[in-house]
Parts: sequence; structure tokens; C-alpha cells
Amino acid sequence: MSTAIGLGMPEGPAPTLAPRRKTRQLFVGPVGVGSEHPISVQSMTTTKTHDVNATLQQIAQLTATGCDIVRVACPKTVDAEALPAIAKKSPIPVIADIHFQPKYIFQAIDAGCAAIRVNPGNIKEFDGRVKEVARAAGDAGIPIRIGVNGGSLDKRLLEKYGKATPEALVESAMWEASLFEEHGYGDIAISVKHSDPVLMVEAYRQLAAQTDYPLHLGVTEAGPKFMGTIKSSVAFGALLSEGIGDTIRVSLSADPVEEIKVGDQILQALNLRPRKLEIVSCPSCGRAQVDVYKLAEEVTAGLEGMEFPLRVAVMGCVVNGPGEARDADLGVASGNGKGQIFVKGEVVKTVPESQIVQTLIEEAMRIAEEEGLEAVEGAKAEVRVTK
Repeated sequence: MSTAIGLGMPEGPAPTLAPRRKTRQLFVGPVGVGSEHPISVQSMTTTKTHDVNATLQQIAQLTATGCDIVRVACPKTVDAEALPAIAKKSPIPVIADIHFQPKYIFQAIDAGCAAIRVNPGNIKEFDGRVKEVARAAGDAGIPIRIGVNGGSLDKRLLEKYGKATPEALVESAMWEASLFEEHGYGDIAISVKHSDPVLMVEAYRQLAAQTDYPLHLGVTEAGPKFMGTIKSSVAFGALLSEGIGDTIRVSLSADPVEEIKVGDQILQALNLRPRKLEIVSCPSCGRAQVDVYKLAEEVTAGLEGMEFPLRVAVMGCVVNGPGEARDADLGVASGNGKGQIFVKGEVVKTVPESQIVQTLIEEAMRIAEEEGLEAVEGAKAEVRVTK
């Protein structure tokens, strides 16, 4: 992909806030997990896993949105029996999510799943089965994620600490990892999730200081789309800005496609994933001389599906408008029923307000053609509000 587009996107490697924490390297199918690989975005299907067609359809939607790894629940025998077909036909690696019954771990491994996620706090007699699990996973050459959650912490640690403190989460994860290591198995990733972002961040900081296992970030039970996005963004931003985190899942009470969109944008905002289409638009302001909300939404919708590093400014007043539009690759400064169209800093035309959206789309396509880039269906636009 060309990086020759001028003003909006910086040339060369994008700066990050901190170097990645060094970890051991794992592979979930073809997807590398660890400090030598890009941070991956995960989600989890909401279908009944035993409904193979529905599950595969949702996996296809997640894949099209940019999901790297998908997790499927396996609470029943019928779900475990569906895993071979799902693992074989899924376009991205499948992680089996195992709770309560250890027998499903072995079925998932035999089914060809790319990894297993276990929650030791709620799997019956798990510690006594670690040797068997380690041998089966090692023979299959697949990693295991030890997932410790604040809401399902081992009873022994709840009694010791009184509640799911960061120290309790970390001790649980490290204890379970040590059991695997005793049997010569070290292909381990760890998550120590909590619904409170502050406790979650502290748990991951403590864990990162004690081990080199790759870490899967998550705020568990983060909430509905808006609240969950805020909580996850705050927690992930704090950790990723310190170089902590190798794969992420934004847990939302929403369509899992939304989880991928949010996760992708978090990584793009921190320059941990190449930026794509970015739309800069005015915030709420009495200076606006056009309906900038509607204009920004229409431009975003009109450019959706184009995947290349292009910054588009949609501005509605004379204060910040010309400057923001001039500093973007493509922009409009609107007012008095008209819009000045900027391309790489120069005004190329002035059009009536009714023609702004169509003109911006046409100019974006022209830039793409000139730069030898492609418009790809399924890409997402980032709406960045500026002051």
C-alpha cells in the first residue's frame, strides 16, 4: 500500500507511546501472539455453538470487519460436537472457551481448535487435570489462555483476599501457569479481567512485571455499547500506552461486530495498527454555519468501504474550518450555504452545500486512483472529533 498521500498521514513508521513489553511468542493458528507480532483483535460469537451455520455466518461477519481470532463457547456436549466443523470451516483461528467440564478441553483439542481458553476458577477439579491438559495441548502444538476473571475467582483466593483484588487475580493466574510449567508446557497466554477498569489495569501491570507470558487484555462485563466502549478504551489505552498487551477483546453487550470496530479504532488511535480512513469533524459549537452533524454522518457513510490512509476534514465554521481542512488530505470548510473543497492544502473548488458530500466522495476516489490505491469494501471510517 502506498504511503505517498501528503499532509494528513505522517510518512515513515508511526510513533508510539512506548515500546512493546518483550514476551514469549505464541501462534494461534497462523496468527502470531506476542511482542514480535502485531496486536490482534478478538471477539466471541453470540450464537449457540451447536448451531454450526449460524456460528459460521457470524464468524464470517466478524472476519469481514477485521477480527483476527474468534472464541466460541462450549458449555454443552452438543457444542463440543460442533467444534470440528467450525474449526475446519472458519476463515480465522477458533479458540474454544471452556468452563466447568474439563472433558470439553480434550474434545476441543481433538476438534482442531487453534487454542483453548480455560478459567481454572470454575472448571471442576482442574488442578488435578493439568498434566493431561498440558500433554494434549503440547502434542497438538496449540497454546492455552489462562483466563482469570474477577467474577469467577478461585474460592481459595477469595477467602485469602476477601475479594477479587489485583493481587488475587495475579496470584491465581501465576499459580495455574506454574502447574503447566511443572509439566514442561509453556505455550501460555494470560488474562486477568475485571469489570472495574482501575483494578483491571493494576492487575495487568503487576502481571506484566512478573512474567513474560503474552497478555490478552479485556475489561470483563464492560457493559452496553457506549459504557463498555469508554471503559475498555480507558483501560486499554492506559496499558497499551505502556507497551502492555498483545491481543485484545472489547467486551460489549452488543453485536460482536461492534467489538471489532472499537478494538480496531483503539489500536489505530495509538498507532499500533496502520491508520485507514480518518474523518475529522467539528464538535458541537454555536459557530457552525451548516448542519455539521448531518454532513459528517453523510460523508462517513459515503466513504465507508474505502480502506487507505486518507484524512478527511469536515468543518462547519470559519474559525477552525479552513485550517483543519487545509491540513487534511481532503477537506471542506463550510459556511453560508457553500463549501470550499481543499485537496492537499489547496482550494480546488467551491460548491453548494447540497453538493459537498458527492464532491468529497469524487475527490477521494480521484486521490485513490492517482496514488494507485484501492477502495476495499468492509473498511471502517474513524470519526475523530476535534476542538
